[in-house]
Amino acid sequence: MSNYKIIRNGYLAKKIVIVDGLAGCGKTLISPIVSAFDRVELLNYAFEIEFVCRLKKLKKISTDATISLIKMFTDHKLYQTMMGRETNFRYSDLSGVFNDSNPSRYFNRIFTEDNEMSIPDKIKNERPILNLTTHDLLSYSQPILQALANRLVYIEVVRHPLYMIIQQSLNMERLLDNPRDIQINFKYKNKQLPYFAKGWEDLFIKSNNIDKAIYYIFKSMKLSELTRNKINNSSFNNLITIPFEKFVFSPHIYLNKIEKKLGSKIIKRTLRTLKKQKVPRKKIADGIPLSIYKRCGWKPPKKNLTEKEELNVRRNYCLKQGASEQAMKKLDEILHHYEKKFCKNIFN
Repeated sequence: MSNYKIIRNGYLAKKIVIVDGLAGCGKTLISPIVSAFDRVELLNYAFEIEFVCRLKKLKKISTDATISLIKMFTDHKLYQTMMGRETNFRYSDLSGVFNDSNPSRYFNRIFTEDNEMSIPDKIKNERPILNLTTHDLLSYSQPILQALANRLVYIEVVRHPLYMIIQQSLNMERLLDNPRDIQINFKYKNKQLPYFAKGWEDLFIKSNNIDKAIYYIFKSMKLSELTRNKINNSSFNNLITIPFEKFVFSPHIYLNKIEKKLGSKIIKRTLRTLKKQKVPRKKIADGIPLSIYKRCGWKPPKKNLTEKEELNVRRNYCLKQGASEQAMKKLDEILHHYEKKFCKNIFN
């Protein structure tokens, strides 16, 4: 291995916000709302950062290289966004310009003439906040915290497992061993396994799709809790954990925390975006009927069902999909733990 230590001194991105959580947790509801704060850019998916952090966890890349790459990725992402390059103009994409609260700024950028110093000056004057969305990254986040330190506000979105289980099981069915799933995998007994199966490879191989989804949620939530506790006991004080259920009922408690940590402001665009996302709402399942949500298993709430009955519909889904007794025990364990910690009196 080379004796050269990889470094990056200086930075362009003065403030970065990451909205993170498991698939189905509600990131794509919260990220556009964050994007509607003053000076916050449209949401960008940060797959490169996910990849490098997972490689680090698998001990396939050095710490110094990981930290330097994260610094480079964030600065490059901000520079390209401010230049009008690599910006998503697909009309229907959740991360696209047309779904941003202030799309005109991105049209203006692609027609603006710039030189090599105008973008750094623009960043200095406008103080944009880079807005990144990631997947299941908290337990892999140590290099991010080292790289970005107090420039980073990390928003962890958590949600009741039964509201994530359908999308997770569909992911297991549709994405595993699919070239479309561009993800970190490793070889085990001549099989290709996803990064998250590390440590429970044999159980993963023998499980059906619904059991895979249950074990994944169980293990990921346990790892995230360990990491969350460790971060909360460290010098990093910009971690905000948002339970989805509480957010959709009482968003301003969390919006005020985000406003303070970001050094930004809640503005009219923020309030319009809240309304667009149907927040606050009367029922947790009262989401927006977007095609992407429907493909991920979302269905409108059934009339006259209580919150507890909505959960029972999703638990019965697991049984109908052939969940094993062992997996259901793990599911019930994590459900009880989540409800006790984050959702007292909501599902009674």
